[in-house]
Amino acid sequence: LQAIYYEIGFIVSAALGLLFILLLPLVGLCFCMCRCCDNCGGEMHQRQKKNADCQRSCFATFLFVASLIIRQVVGVLCAYAANQHLTNQVRGAKKLVNSNFKDLKVFLNDTPAQIDYLVNQYNTTKDKALSDLNSKYFDLKGVSDVSIRETKEALENVSVSVEVLQEGTERLHANLTDVKMHLSNTLNDSACSVAQAASTCNIIRNSLNQLNINANFSGLPGVSSQLAKVNDVLKTDLSSLVQKVCFLTGFIDSQYRQSNFFHNIKNVLESIGSNITTFTKTLPVQKILADLMIYLTQSEAYVQDYFPLVEQYDFYRWLGCVILCCMVVLILVFYYLGLLCGTCGYDKHASPTTRGCISNTGGNFLMAGVGFSFLFSWVLMIVVVLTFVTGGNVEKLVCEPFEDKTVFKVLDTPYLLNQHWKNYLSGILFKNPNINLTFENVYSDCKENKGIYTSLHLEHLFNINEFLNISKYTEDVALKIEHIQINLSKIILLDEVGKENLLNFSSSGIEAINFAAYLTEINKSVTKVDLLSFANDLEARADQLPKGALENALKGHANSIRMIHNQQVIPLEQAMSTLNQSIRLLKRTSSELMV
Repeated sequence: LQAIYYEIGFIVSAALGLLFILLLPLVGLCFCMCRCCDNCGGEMHQRQKKNADCQRSCFATFLFVASLIIRQVVGVLCAYAANQHLTNQVRGAKKLVNSNFKDLKVFLNDTPAQIDYLVNQYNTTKDKALSDLNSKYFDLKGVSDVSIRETKEALENVSVSVEVLQEGTERLHANLTDVKMHLSNTLNDSACSVAQAASTCNIIRNSLNQLNINANFSGLPGVSSQLAKVNDVLKTDLSSLVQKVCFLTGFIDSQYRQSNFFHNIKNVLESIGSNITTFTKTLPVQKILADLMIYLTQSEAYVQDYFPLVEQYDFYRWLGCVILCCMVVLILVFYYLGLLCGTCGYDKHASPTTRGCISNTGGNFLMAGVGFSFLFSWVLMIVVVLTFVTGGNVEKLVCEPFEDKTVFKVLDTPYLLNQHWKNYLSGILFKNPNINLTFENVYSDCKENKGIYTSLHLEHLFNINEFLNISKYTEDVALKIEHIQINLSKIILLDEVGKENLLNFSSSGIEAINFAAYLTEINKSVTKVDLLSFANDLEARADQLPKGALENALKGHANSIRMIHNQQVIPLEQAMSTLNQSIRLLKRTSSELMV
């Protein structure tokens, strides 16, 4: 029912077009017969009515505008542009088709190499695992005196940096307040009330509130208590503790290596790699690729053989369309020449039998235009009807359904393309029409750049995921790890002094530092506005003012702002960078202590 409603418009349009095609030659024939019998074209005398000039001008204007709009702009130019565009698309299709065939061949040729590359990725993982096992050491050193000293230096940097930033921002705030006050006094000068300078001065005055500090370091908590506790920890020499731990590490590592652990794990990893290599060789990849390459080569040869024929027929189509356009242009030329000659040769005192050559030629041009219209317009209407009905249905029945995926739903209708198959695509690929593989799903997956294996459900040919599931190997690896037995019950790792120092360091209060407060202020800019940009903008606006004391004063203030940036803001930014590094180091140390 929807199709019928939609086709009604095309049927009505096509009926009108067919009616035009039938009636126009018939009307033209009648007109020609009347002209041949001297019974058409008006009486051979001319009455001068009051509205004759107005009527004649209206007819000429209507004919000129109708010919210009209907025939030239919409008819000829659009038809020629569409005709040429279609030819360009056909010519470009050859290059596009060759490029697609080339890409498909490269894909098929590179697929085995890609499979080998993926297999080698397991070898990389296996080698890395064995390397880590061979170089494994039990890192029992914990927190050494080096990390404690780094923590002390970070705390000292934080303390110094915060002090520098607090003092620097106070001086910067005072200097910016002083600059704002001088700028405000300058802008209150009578020179700013002049019409040429008033708008510029108002803009500068409204921007003065930007000259202020942005970061506030006065409320940051200190780290003096944490620094004092770390200094107490460093009073004890930890070098002997580190030597004991290094000796113990070597002892445990020797027992670790004497076990049969490495040999067992290596055998498991080697067996996994061997299974993967064997599986990839059993896949029917080469056969599938060979078959696809044959089909691809045959398709490319077919296209190469018939594409010259397509180009030849396209040339005939292009030439026919150009001829039709030239017909319209010829009719248009006859009309315009008739209007021109009739206008130039018109004499209201001359009768039709005594009118001049120019006027008579204009009438002949108009009659020639009418005659060619009767001869060719029905041909043009045939082309219009065919292209309109065909193009409209293709756009509605093919293009729009393809865009909203309705066409895929039609193709995926069970038993539509093959009355014995529920799913046509899976029947073609896997000879099993019961697999839920649809055109719509394949199109959506390809549009989302998913792989061919996933899009075409190739697991029904060879299930890689099931084979490469390494969970069945993890139990074996876990059992071999559990068999490692190292007796450390009689070994004392830390004496009481070492334990006490490490406990003191862990309770130094580093984790209690408000890192968020520090990072919040560090991530801010020193001032609300970049002072160099503000100074440059101020100087540019000063150049817009009339030459005089006001301009010079504003430029002097711009130089003062630049000096404040170079002498105060840059050192503050450097101190903020140092503070940032120290805070992040302390935060990392705090996380390690909590673990």
